[in-house]
Amino acid sequence: MKWYLRGLMKYDELRGRASRTEFWKFAFYNLIFILTAIAVDNIFDTTAAGLPYGLFNFFYILAIIIPCISVVIRRLHDVGRSGWFSLVILIPLIGIIWLVILLCEEGVKETNKYGTNPDLIAFN
Repeated sequence: MKWYLRGLMKYDELRGRASRTEFWKFAFYNLIFILTAIAVDNIFDTTAAGLPYGLFNFFYILAIIIPCISVVIRRLHDVGRSGWFSLVILIPLIGIIWLVILLCEEGVKETNKYGTNPDLIAFN
């Protein structure tokens, strides 16, 4: 949970790097909260026109979109890519696969132009 909160607290930080651990744990908790919002939508019948999600999910996605973009940009910085490289997702089909592969790559071990290796920084 600390990784999720860390991602939320660093929502305005587009500089620096995010380790694989930080990114994927943030993504994991985010998925759990999205599924929870979908369940709440179904329990309270706030779903939209036959879809399994609705109002609660919409507001959660709206609240989390900026921290998600921020952590993706910092993760790309960790593998030595510019944050603008996240726009590769706009390429149909290939873009999402390419982005996921980049997000899975091991980060640059040494300091790069985006900062020091986040695995070398102690996090409590």
